[in-house]
Amino acid sequence: MKTAAPEPASQVDPESLRQGRQNAFLFAGAAGLAGLMFGLDTGVIAGALKFMGAELQASDRAQEWIVSSLMLGAAAGSLLAIPVSKHRGRRGAMFYAGLLFLIGTGLCALAPSIPVMIAGRIFLGIGVGFASFSAPLYIAEITEKSRRGKMISIYQLVITGGMLLALLSDSLLAYGGHWRWMLGILAVPTVLFILATTQVPYSPRWLAMQGRKHEAHSVLQKIRGSKQQATEELNRIEQNLKKTSGSGLALLKSSPGFRKTFTLGILLQMFQQLAGINILLYYAPHILEHLHFSAQAAVWCTTLLGLANMVATGFAILLIDRWGRRPLLLTSTIIATISLTLFGFLLYSHVGGTFGSVAVVTLLVIFTLGFATGEGPIPWTMCTEIQPLQGRGLAIACSTFANWITNWLISNVFLSVMSVIGDFGVFWTLAGFNAVFFLIGYFLVPETKGCSLEEIEQRVKANVPLREIGQPLSSASSSTQHTVPLGMQKG
Repeated sequence: MKTAAPEPASQVDPESLRQGRQNAFLFAGAAGLAGLMFGLDTGVIAGALKFMGAELQASDRAQEWIVSSLMLGAAAGSLLAIPVSKHRGRRGAMFYAGLLFLIGTGLCALAPSIPVMIAGRIFLGIGVGFASFSAPLYIAEITEKSRRGKMISIYQLVITGGMLLALLSDSLLAYGGHWRWMLGILAVPTVLFILATTQVPYSPRWLAMQGRKHEAHSVLQKIRGSKQQATEELNRIEQNLKKTSGSGLALLKSSPGFRKTFTLGILLQMFQQLAGINILLYYAPHILEHLHFSAQAAVWCTTLLGLANMVATGFAILLIDRWGRRPLLLTSTIIATISLTLFGFLLYSHVGGTFGSVAVVTLLVIFTLGFATGEGPIPWTMCTEIQPLQGRGLAIACSTFANWITNWLISNVFLSVMSVIGDFGVFWTLAGFNAVFFLIGYFLVPETKGCSLEEIEQRVKANVPLREIGQPLSSASSSTQHTVPLGMQKG
């Protein structure tokens, strides 16, 4: 493809630039519906579980498998999404995710037995794995670098919004115990998501990887509004693709520094799940009913936790580039550790009455606020910032897999463990995990606020201590620094 002559600044139409940004925002928004589906499908089980368990005569062990089978499917889906996204494009992977969501929703809503329910949850999980890998990657690849970090953060916010909507729907349908409607109503947004994926273009980076340069240039011009910017960005994409010709596995073998960041990424994702937020959201109604809340009150309280999760995630988006990653993470782990420890003492002391009910909900809300401020968003941000370009795809795939496998493990044994060591023992154990998370953050996690990815990569390859891989940018270059949550990942 011939390189177009640069457009004089006077010939760059401001209206075209505005239209390009609007197109990029619309395409990113359509892909962002994957986050909504992610949140809806993972959050809906909390309110439906009790009623479903009663009708299907599911034991505690069976309920654990119903809940955790989605995470097992998501772990598999996060790995299967890599070749699908490479050969069919990010758009193709999102479309397949939508089909999987639709199949899983139908099986779950109509399930006549526990095995069919588990099969439906596995389909949903594979869809979640596809979506959690391909949608952020697509958004990152079509969004301008100056807006990329914010758009990915907003995607995480959309996930919490989906969970909140699922919990709210559960609360409204709980009065009649309509668990099949709780699950089946998700078919509506699923169809909208499938239709949306057919309307967005392929990402220009994937098109360039396939040698379809003319199409890549056409998409870039549509989302940038300038032929000159499209040409320049396509040239940068091609140069980046040449730099990532080596494999991540080869880098893992040869670079001690990458082995450190690779391991840190896995630890961050594992302890994000060991902190306990997801099992709390999945099993909160069960826990609250155990504390003598009514079924309806338990579901509404869980909805309150979903609201706290979403609000605190939005708060973290505003602070992550102001306060920095480490302060948010350390503060978050302290709040989570203290609140869960006190919650365990509350359960151990059998505090009842109005005071006990208010204290229970208050401590759970405080824990959720604390978690979502740092332990929730920071691992996803850090795992992309600290990995060198050549190994970023491998590192993110493995850390995401670790996240889902840990999620599956703890959700699969939660009720069984609680029956052995007691409810207070479970929450003291979770408090202990949060305390270990604090130690990991304090001794190993670097501060990457105000750092360029290139500078971080140089220090990783130089094998400096993990705490020192963050290097502040000069004031002259800080205006151009950005975080690339998945966009430069090798597809």
